[in-house]
Amino acid sequence: MTLHYDELEIDQDLPELILPPISRTTLALFAGASGDHNPIHIDLDFARAVGMSDVFAHGMLSMAYLGRLLTQWVAQPQIKQFNVRFADITLLGDVPCCTGKIVEKQDINGEKCIKVKIQVANQQGQVKIVGDALIAC
Repeated sequence: MTLHYDELEIDQDLPELILPPISRTTLALFAGASGDHNPIHIDLDFARAVGMSDVFAHGMLSMAYLGRLLTQWVAQPQIKQFNVRFADITLLGDVPCCTGKIVEKQDINGEKCIKVKIQVANQQGQVKIVGDALIAC
């Protein structure tokens, strides 16, 4: 999608991205793809041994979903900055819903950019990760 700076508005929403529920298969595939085989994400016995009721998703999986939200909206080279903060654990069965909103328009050294606030929440609206990105127009 080609963004036209003059056509973008503060408070404009990005197209929402809703993903399938987090499953054990999701976690196993992400562990293999990312190389993050931390047992807290894939081994039920380990998770229970450290006081959790079950395994939970990698934080970087949610960040990857936000990256997908952005790259389905703009071309990857337009993303100048991408920052997140992990807010809560994403559990098995959670349905990740990625959203974003334009919060600022900027001219940075002659380059027109927009700042977007982004987040992942589950189907109950519990926020799992929050962040922002700077997008060149």
